[in-house]
Amino acid sequence: MKTTLIGASGFVGTAILNELLSRGHEVTAIVRDASKISVESKLLTVKAVDVLNTVALASAISGTDAVISAYNAGWTNPNLYDDFLAGSEAIQKAVKESGVARLIVIGGAGSLYINGQQLVDGPEFPADYKAGATAARDYLNLLKEEQDLNWTFFSPAIEMHPGITAGRTGQYRLGTESPVFNEEGRSILSVEDLAMVIADEVESNKHPKQRFTAAY
Repeated sequence: MKTTLIGASGFVGTAILNELLSRGHEVTAIVRDASKISVESKLLTVKAVDVLNTVALASAISGTDAVISAYNAGWTNPNLYDDFLAGSEAIQKAVKESGVARLIVIGGAGSLYINGQQLVDGPEFPADYKAGATAARDYLNLLKEEQDLNWTFFSPAIEMHPGITAGRTGQYRLGTESPVFNEEGRSILSVEDLAMVIADEVESNKHPKQRFTAAY
């Protein structure tokens, strides 16, 4: 398949890029700075595009089978909430203008529900992540109104960060609106297995026009 990956040089994007290439996908990697992509492959095309430039972005992604957005406005960005929404909406617009039908968005776990409440609204949700998690939750609500695209929104496990060193185990369990917990009561997933989840979704299209999650 031909896949476009936005945010291909980030923590999540890098893992997804490696997974897609290992499966033989032709990948167009969209990044702010092309020099940050160190992978070399005949299957890889790297393009430096500002996601807010919807005309240029639509041109860059045209002709692919699916677009994966691992866009991140930067966790230390003081304007993270507004910038994430602006970038995500620009990506959605560009995908529609490009004629590509599928958009897979990597969001956050904060919009998942436990006992009827979204995690981001809970009193114990970390303040440092609240702006980004709220932006991802609010964008999911906007995406649910999208009628033209075959969209999918992925919420990672609650614990999905560089400190998870399990590597690529090749195993995971799926959920939809609530976190997937293991026998120890943890919702956890490595970035390598997250990448496998996303590549599997690209190939299977199991979750059209819905949100899903995964963990061990």
